[in-house]
Amino acid sequence: MPTAAVLAAIVIQAAPPPTPDMSWMAGYWLDCSGGREVSETWSDPRGGLSVGHAVTATARGVSFEVSHIGPTPQGFAYVAQPGGAPPTVFVLVEGGPTRAVFANAENDFPTRVIYERDGDALKARIEGEIDGQARSMAWNFSAAPLNARCPA
Repeated sequence: MPTAAVLAAIVIQAAPPPTPDMSWMAGYWLDCSGGREVSETWSDPRGGLSVGHAVTATARGVSFEVSHIGPTPQGFAYVAQPGGAPPTVFVLVEGGPTRAVFANAENDFPTRVIYERDGDALKARIEGEIDGQARSMAWNFSAAPLNARCPA
């Protein structure tokens, strides 16, 4: 095999996979269902990195999560830090123009994080098992102006 062909094959094999376009998640999102107020804010991707934060307010109190989506040593991933906990990495296992599925089989709960855009709605879902039982939680966000609140 000619040297140029060998070098081209090495370059092709060594090239990193393309960075998924997560721009469809950018914005301020609000879910006012179930007696709770949940907001998520996602930046537009810069260099393949989107940064997000979520605030959940219920009658029991307020909680938060900081997160980011982008390149990691494990691959393109969603990295969550609920309540400021150490980061948990969920690697992208399925992606498309309006859907992303991230997984971490080693995490206790959840093991999957799913985001899907449908017009002015952003659906989020976490899945996994607790004590051998399949469990999930879902959020149905609507696009909203920055810092909008749920009606009182």
